[in-house]
Amino acid sequence: MSELRARLQEHIPALRRYARALGGDAAQADDLVQDCLERAVSRAHQWRQSGSLRGWLFTIMHNINANQRRSAARAPGWDPIERAESSVGRPGNQIDRLMLQEVVTALGGLSLEQRQVLLLVALEGLRYEEVAQVLGVPVGTVMSRLSRARDRLRDLSQSGGKRGLWRVK
Repeated sequence: MSELRARLQEHIPALRRYARALGGDAAQADDLVQDCLERAVSRAHQWRQSGSLRGWLFTIMHNINANQRRSAARAPGWDPIERAESSVGRPGNQIDRLMLQEVVTALGGLSLEQRQVLLLVALEGLRYEEVAQVLGVPVGTVMSRLSRARDRLRDLSQSGGKRGLWRVK
């Protein structure tokens, strides 16, 4: 038995290289090597002295790795704790989706001219002068269309807005 243990130590570097090639992760590779050595020591009586110890160890490691992969494929998936922590406690987005749906519906109730002005000012953050230049209309027309668009949205949010989740100021 002591002869086998002494010979096992000679093969540890090669076992580590093979385990690392199988798994990629250093910690998993070390675990695989440890499992292989433990099995080799506990089943030393199964090793044929005439056979190759290296070949026997690599066979053990291959079989352990194959068994671990099969059982991992059958087992439910587990996320590392770091990934699980990042997904815990996220607020739901149902309200946001409903609000967005209402905004899109309300925007559909505006005329094209009102929608253009409102989106350029509110969404894109352009100044009135810039919007006037983009649309090729006077600044007064931009202000008038924006005012009408806001009034229309206010009306839609108070009467047609089913849930009243958003308000135009």
